[in-house]
Amino acid sequence: MPTRIEPDADVVRRLGAIALGLPETREEDAWTGVRWRVRQQTFAHVMVAQPGYESSYRDLTGDAAVRTVLTFHAAGDELLALTHAGAPFYKPPWSPSVVGMVLDETTDWTEVTELVTESYRLRAPLKLVRALDGRG
Repeated sequence: MPTRIEPDADVVRRLGAIALGLPETREEDAWTGVRWRVRQQTFAHVMVAQPGYESSYRDLTGDAAVRTVLTFHAAGDELLALTHAGAPFYKPPWSPSVVGMVLDETTDWTEVTELVTESYRLRAPLKLVRALDGRG
């Protein structure tokens, strides 16, 4: 089996700067890649989809290339829109609210900030969401 490729340190730093700026979050190693959590809830996870390892991204797209992917939560109209947007987005089958996104040189990091922040809002306790909104 090939060695597991970990996400690029610059990508992890960039995502960490977004995620760790939210109330009561932490960064930790996941089964592969890195995840960000609020309490016990994961709201963002970055990993590398690569040959030789199971990956919903690879299974759904048939893309055999090595790709860095971010998964996060979405709801309502945003979930529907992202689910049907096509590349760089995809819909993993293992959760009704999780969306995936390929991160590469064309990534819009303003959009990533908005998506990760919204994912946090969906997973965080209401008290922390209110604090984020300045109503806490």
